[in-house]
Amino acid sequence: MKKQLLTAIATVAMMGAMAIPAAAQNLAIVNGKPVPSSRVDALAQQLAKSGRPVSPDMMEDLKKAVIDRELFVQEASKLGLDATADYKMQMEFTREAILIRELINNYQKTNPVTDAEVQAEYDKFAAANSGKEYKARHILVETEDQAKAIIAQIKKGAKFDDLAKKRSKDPGSGANGGELDWAGAGSYVKEFSEAMVQLAKGKMTETPVKSQFGFHIIRLDDVRDTQLPKLEEVKPQILQQLGQAKLTKYQEELRAKAKIE
Repeated sequence: MKKQLLTAIATVAMMGAMAIPAAAQNLAIVNGKPVPSSRVDALAQQLAKSGRPVSPDMMEDLKKAVIDRELFVQEASKLGLDATADYKMQMEFTREAILIRELINNYQKTNPVTDAEVQAEYDKFAAANSGKEYKARHILVETEDQAKAIIAQIKKGAKFDDLAKKRSKDPGSGANGGELDWAGAGSYVKEFSEAMVQLAKGKMTETPVKSQFGFHIIRLDDVRDTQLPKLEEVKPQILQQLGQAKLTKYQEELRAKAKIE
């Protein structure tokens, strides 16, 4: 009798042990419907993709959220909301969006931007932006007579920087003694740049330079070769730019091959 009892207990224990893996696959059973634990992992992955990684401390809240979602879905289905035209249209839009995303991901994996393409684009950028950069100061005034008077004062020993602070109507540079940032000649209006590039370092314009902004007295402080960013500094931007260009070309190719009536 005792032997039969032990055998029965062992059998029940074995059956329980066999059932554990199947039960472990479910997070819960809501109104008779199993909610698989994989939904928690899937939701965590979606949150991580959107920039909100899930920490271990958040897992209990995530499990509760999955169960709540199942409750809402069941209630919506009970009310027939999954049979409405609006629901079906939104589901179709969602299906299309997912498929397009997967298509783009697949295209980018099979058509990556190569290091050679990045280097070629950087070389093209460097060639287009090579040349000289100028470090200049200027004093901007309303009239030619005002500009001539300032030039005369500087020639008599007045400091360019001090006069720029007192007289220049350019508030940005005037407050800094007329100082302008390093820039290529093309960054300035034509009249300004033409006068600036003719100056030797440390020299100023002998006559006022007229532009659409007024009259300038320009002093050239320094000249250097253009300082371009290193390839590694701009590589992310180049990758994005070339990747977008490839996608645009791919879209154009699909449209060209399609029969659109």
